[in-house]
Amino acid sequence: MTHRITIPDDYPMAISGTKAEDKVKTLGEVRIYSDKAKSQEELIERIKTSEVVINIRAYTQLTREVLTACPNLRLISIWGTGTDNVDLASARELGVTVTNTPGANALSVAEHTLAILLSLSRQIPRLDREVRSGKWPRVEMVQLSGKVLGLLGLGAIGRHMARMAKGLGMDVMAWTFHPSQERARESGLRFVSKEELLKNADVVSLHLRLTDETRGFFKKEDFDWMKPTAFFVNTARAGLIEPGALDYALQSKK
Repeated sequence: MTHRITIPDDYPMAISGTKAEDKVKTLGEVRIYSDKAKSQEELIERIKTSEVVINIRAYTQLTREVLTACPNLRLISIWGTGTDNVDLASARELGVTVTNTPGANALSVAEHTLAILLSLSRQIPRLDREVRSGKWPRVEMVQLSGKVLGLLGLGAIGRHMARMAKGLGMDVMAWTFHPSQERARESGLRFVSKEELLKNADVVSLHLRLTDETRGFFKKEDFDWMKPTAFFVNTARAGLIEPGALDYALQSKK
């Protein structure tokens, strides 16, 4: 049986021209769009006859309006862990199965988080600009070895981040909804309360999935608990931070 499969959002391209494209083409009739749909109407036009949608990018909003316009749709497969761009309640009501792929890009995100942290601690963007302008700046940098990394969330990304940070000589602590001694031993860290983590961490790194439970998880007063010298890194969803909280932190020079 041939299935009609659509990838409506391979932009920037991740599937096109790869072995993944060859593999998915063995499963049915495949259409891949390597540009971003300019409107909801254009997105519907791309997927309205599809039975399967492979969702690559979180900017693709699979709302109730979109789902109801696709009567043949039976499966949405998300390339990544986040499901916040899909109306899950409507999908359930309409009989559309939604799957995700936890860990698919976890290492890549963790490496990117580490790159940001190294850029911050070594002031790489600033020094690059100044050297390119002919200056030779002398600045005090932060050595990460011996510093405390606080992880808010310990899924696949958080676990990779813990492993790499320990390789740099950092002490790692974490907060999660489901702490256990076994998980602590596996990752070589200790679980603490959110307040203790914020008070003691030199780096606070956010690694939670955005859900109704976690939306606005990081609040304005959480920045008040942090050390004035601490770094805050969020490579998860922006919605995890309470509206106005980040602006407050920047304006008050936290």
